[in-house]
Amino acid sequence: MSRDLTDQRRGFLSGVAAYLLWGLFPLYWPLLKPSGALEILSHRVTWSVLTMTLVLLASRRVTQLRAVFADPRKRALLTLAAVVIATNWGTYIWGVNHHRVVETSLGYFINPLVTVLMGVLVLGERLRRLQWIALGIAGIAVVGLAVEYGRPPWVALVLAFSFGTYGLAKKQAGVEAVESLTFETIVLAPVAVGYLVWLGASGGGHLVGHGAGHAALLVATGVVTAVPLLFFGAAAIRVPMTTLGLLQYLAPVLQFLLGVTLLDEHMSAMRWAGFVLVWTALLLFTLDSLRQRRQAPREPAPAPL
Repeated sequence: MSRDLTDQRRGFLSGVAAYLLWGLFPLYWPLLKPSGALEILSHRVTWSVLTMTLVLLASRRVTQLRAVFADPRKRALLTLAAVVIATNWGTYIWGVNHHRVVETSLGYFINPLVTVLMGVLVLGERLRRLQWIALGIAGIAVVGLAVEYGRPPWVALVLAFSFGTYGLAKKQAGVEAVESLTFETIVLAPVAVGYLVWLGASGGGHLVGHGAGHAALLVATGVVTAVPLLFFGAAAIRVPMTTLGLLQYLAPVLQFLLGVTLLDEHMSAMRWAGFVLVWTALLLFTLDSLRQRRQAPREPAPAPL
């Protein structure tokens, strides 16, 4: 097996693992109440930077991290990635803990289409006619859901565009997963730690006073955060953005199923119609991508599971 094909297989499997883990997140964040979204976000960053520092030292990649800090372009791209992923994390935690799991799943359903659109606008990639039709259908669905909600589905839109930007920045930076995530958490850590210190001093923190189990869950946010992002970072620099778009279906499917079954969130007829339009758009886009792949057999495709 060629080195390129082996590398794509590794990226593909890493992507699958990342999205499956993210799909299960709605079961974890409610366990951290009564901590609010901003406090949970700050704990995620704080414990993630400690986790990633240990991973960096264990893998002996300190020299590679220094090289990232010395490269102005990579530094700028990963700083952007840090800001947008913090936005994504905070919005998602807030959405899950305010019983909007179905809306968060909508964000990740439209995220593959946003990722492809960014490829067009930023990377100059060209879309085929059926792909444009898929984007148009998704746009109609978002407008329809905004009418039904009585507001734009802002949780979904923030999640879609922030994570699309994150994936694009990571791909452009081309930095390996360990160094990339370590850099991102280092950038965010001063603000996160400062907020937790202020919160504790003002008596609003929840790390202590709610039992050892709650404290352990907050500390574990570092590992819970780092593992799927490491998988994603490994995938983002090894597979095409179109492949990332296909893999991204896994997480919202799990989130949607959890929302309408285990978490018992209400789905009106209009919401079902909006989601059906989104799924139709994704189906058209997927069929077009598979057809194009069959017409280009020389390009190595990610190996199936």
